[in-house]
Amino acid sequence: MNYRQLGNSGLFVYPLALGTMQFGWTADEQTGFDIMDAYIEAGGNLIDTADVYSRWAPGNPGGVSEEIIGRWLKTRKNRDTVLVATKVRGPMGHMGSEGRQTKHQREGLSRKWIMRACEDSLKRLQVDYIDLYQVHWLDPIIPIEETLSALTDLVRKGYVRYIGCSNFSAWRLMQALWASDKHGFERFVSIQPEYSIASPVREQFEREIARVCETYGVGVIPYSPLSGGFLTGKYQRDADLPDSERAKGIADSRFSEKNWAILDNLREVADNHQAHVAQVSLAWLLSKPYMTAPIVGANSVEQLKQLLPAADLVLDAHELEALNEVSDWPRTRTEREN
Repeated sequence: MNYRQLGNSGLFVYPLALGTMQFGWTADEQTGFDIMDAYIEAGGNLIDTADVYSRWAPGNPGGVSEEIIGRWLKTRKNRDTVLVATKVRGPMGHMGSEGRQTKHQREGLSRKWIMRACEDSLKRLQVDYIDLYQVHWLDPIIPIEETLSALTDLVRKGYVRYIGCSNFSAWRLMQALWASDKHGFERFVSIQPEYSIASPVREQFEREIARVCETYGVGVIPYSPLSGGFLTGKYQRDADLPDSERAKGIADSRFSEKNWAILDNLREVADNHQAHVAQVSLAWLLSKPYMTAPIVGANSVEQLKQLLPAADLVLDAHELEALNEVSDWPRTRTEREN
């Protein structure tokens, strides 16, 4: 297994990262322990979470996923074999009726909140340092220089090893890289965007962000690499939908003639390799020169084991050409030539 360098950093990661948004929500603590054990046993080493996970569960103020990971880490003999990534930005605690000024003291990307949030994450994770501390999404109120200055201080204090971002546009990423270069701040080594072969924002990512990453050595660890579940292979063109809100959301955002054609091609390639559609979808991502490690999630060990073989699956040039042809977005002549 060839581990991949995360951007220009000194971190080398397994080709698939493990997402844990479901821990404490659709997967209980013991299930989370079993999933992380199976991931590590397979050679995985990058576990991704966020302080707000799993805020969507009833009565959950956030932090539960980090707490589950922290208790699991205590069962490991060597913490250094596990890379822990978490995020800061979202609102923490029960804040229903609080006003804007108070609310922004408990969320956002100000120096005040970043320092507090990092301290809280370290406690929940029960670790001395975070390997990759990521900005979850932009805070338009706070100058990027203040955010980067605070993150730099965390690195220099030893609380954080590297910093990254998520859900940034290309120009915001370039703004951050420029500010780091100008002021001597720590630099984002990675970005966590939504991205898959059937993502509704694929064109936006490939048109601009991917070029920034490849040119400036920023690692890419995308979330939703299976397009919200559409690329798992469980959806059929003429079959009835499962009775769930998630299935309805996927139907509304993913069901199109183009995406059905993508799925048909993925099934054909999967049959050639005796693999699952989801594995081929991940292998397509891993063929990209700017790709580091797609983030996969699972609600059971069985689901995880269906995805892990993608780390070793290599698609040939003809298969990639066919998948690119059916899934590509319209390009201008300049884009084709460059």
